[in-house]
Amino acid sequence: MTIVGNFPPMKEGESLQISGEWQVHSRYGKQILVDRWERLLPKTTAGLKGYLSSGLIKGIGPATADKIVDHFGLDTLEIIENEPHRLQEVDSIGAKKAAGIIKSYRQYKDVQNVLVFLQGYGVGVGQAMRLYRRYGPDTINQVQENPYRMAEDIFGIGFKTADKIARQLGLPENAPERVQASITYTLSRAAEQGHVYLPREVLFERIKELLDVSVEVLEETFLEEQLRYMVEQKRLFCEKQESGEAVYYAPFYHAEQGTARLILQLSKLAKPYTRLEIEGVLSKVKHDCSHLTDEQLEVLDYALHNGVLVVTGGPGTGKTTTIKALLSTFQLMKQKVLLAAPTGRAAKRVTEATGEEAFTIHRLLEYTYTEGEGFRFQRNEDNHVNARIVIIDEASMVDQMLMYNLLKALPSGCRLIMVGDVDQLPAVGAGNVLKDLINAGNIPCFRLSYIFRQARESMIIVNAHRVNQGEMPYLNLKRKDFFFMHEEDPEQAAQLVVQLCRERLPNYGPFDPLLDLQVMTPMRKTAAGVDRLNLLLQEALNPRARDKVEASSKGTILRLGDKVMQIRNNYQKEVFNGDIGLITAIDREETELVVTFRDLLQPRPVVYDFTELDELVLSYAVSVHKSQGSEYPVIIMPVLTQHYMLLQRNLLYTGITRARKLAVLVGSKKALAIAIRNNKAEERYTFLAGRLRLGDLDC
Repeated sequence: MTIVGNFPPMKEGESLQISGEWQVHSRYGKQILVDRWERLLPKTTAGLKGYLSSGLIKGIGPATADKIVDHFGLDTLEIIENEPHRLQEVDSIGAKKAAGIIKSYRQYKDVQNVLVFLQGYGVGVGQAMRLYRRYGPDTINQVQENPYRMAEDIFGIGFKTADKIARQLGLPENAPERVQASITYTLSRAAEQGHVYLPREVLFERIKELLDVSVEVLEETFLEEQLRYMVEQKRLFCEKQESGEAVYYAPFYHAEQGTARLILQLSKLAKPYTRLEIEGVLSKVKHDCSHLTDEQLEVLDYALHNGVLVVTGGPGTGKTTTIKALLSTFQLMKQKVLLAAPTGRAAKRVTEATGEEAFTIHRLLEYTYTEGEGFRFQRNEDNHVNARIVIIDEASMVDQMLMYNLLKALPSGCRLIMVGDVDQLPAVGAGNVLKDLINAGNIPCFRLSYIFRQARESMIIVNAHRVNQGEMPYLNLKRKDFFFMHEEDPEQAAQLVVQLCRERLPNYGPFDPLLDLQVMTPMRKTAAGVDRLNLLLQEALNPRARDKVEASSKGTILRLGDKVMQIRNNYQKEVFNGDIGLITAIDREETELVVTFRDLLQPRPVVYDFTELDELVLSYAVSVHKSQGSEYPVIIMPVLTQHYMLLQRNLLYTGITRARKLAVLVGSKKALAIAIRNNKAEERYTFLAGRLRLGDLDC
């Protein structure tokens, strides 16, 4: 008998009591669509062994389960429940291991209750575990009291899941709580798409689509009423702008307004140097660093005269050399300089290039957990960083919230220098800070344009600039580092990518398929998209074998030796969205998996419980957006007309500039031309540039 439903992981031999409806599937035939289920306690020793080793009780794998059941027989569960100290009678189970098993077993029982309550709502085991970790034994009461809290508090649970529970608990479709939750959710989703605010009309349109109710039920006056109520509570802010009324979720309003205010303060309050000091230090730098161009010397002059400076430029224009020169200049003046970047990968590159320690911005601001307050930046307006100069590399990746927290931690009179490539894709988070600082027009900005001779010899750099200027790249010049392989059929292109990674490029380099090669593609859901390529590349580069232990995450097999990526910021583990590593251990008994991240400041093993595996995805192939801030020896990038929705000049430019030694594009010249012609980057709703201009007038 086939049953279909939302179940936790199960082992052969377990017993379930189910209820549901018979249906006939066009492909799979007669089956029961389960609406309720309950796990029954096993009544045989074989069933007990399967139950205990199901993977949800930490510390009990198949071997330990066998020993426990062989020792206690059919009384096993009664003893764990009522006489847990007796577990120490079993060979190889000491006091510490017994305590861990007991704790995990009790949590497991609580989670089973949560799972039974949430069954039918589409909430998976990992999500239920997160709910339990957040709310503890009170999980069911918390969910019943306000289901919409889940959408705000728990990663992976969206508004629709929370709404489904709320509706089944009897909340009407026009309930104020439902509409308020939809407003918060819509603004949060907009922030994930890069928007700091939404125009009122756009917000209302998205809410009506989300709630899927008739106009009669959800009148605009009622929406307005809930909006104004949330504004009165300071949960939202509405602001008249030239283009209409903007609606902000409170944290983003404070961040954008605060960023403009603090940038203008820094630009005006930096301690001026005397003409003699400036001339003296520039003269010495010119003497010591004769390789600097006139452009780079001009940047140094700008930095000495201004409190805030933006330095932008494409690949090969000497941004890193400029950072080294800035560092030397301010060190000559006996000024304390701190270097930072948004990611561990970018900070590591700055450290290697300058010989000075660079921090991630989170580490610079000491983002840590404190009892009672949770995770927060320890460096802030009340506890400034100790620096007179702060230089931020890869500034295009800095989003609005991170920028605001950085600025709050800078002492009065500190100089801030932002260095980055404004033509790359903007930050993954909300905002477009670097572009807005440049567009404001009243923040000193310098664009490096001179391409160094050594860089001009690289077709990666030459072609990146050609693409950025709207010109077709030079293709397949002999003895160069940029190749284009023609293949219009998406399926054939995907197979060619696999062949390149498995055989051709490792033999050509030689390059390590896991450490040196990175496939990146514009989209996820196509024949040559991220998801499909990951499955093909996993099979080609890390196939199933007897000695390779496996775990499962949302239907995807994660195998020992797989290349994986973290897909959300996890401050507790100090790994962040986009960090890539290799699975170096899987312990089925402890239900743990270890990923060693090599792209952080130092290679570091990070432990994941099996219930946290939905934070990881395969990363043999990644989206171009996820590649920001990274550099790889070799990139392989499909460029196909199938990807036309995302074929944009800045996306192609960003992909090419990720390559250090070799770039290989696979696709058609037509798709390449579409991307190069499409210079209309997706606009983000931000008003930072406007605030900077208005603030300047106020000052």
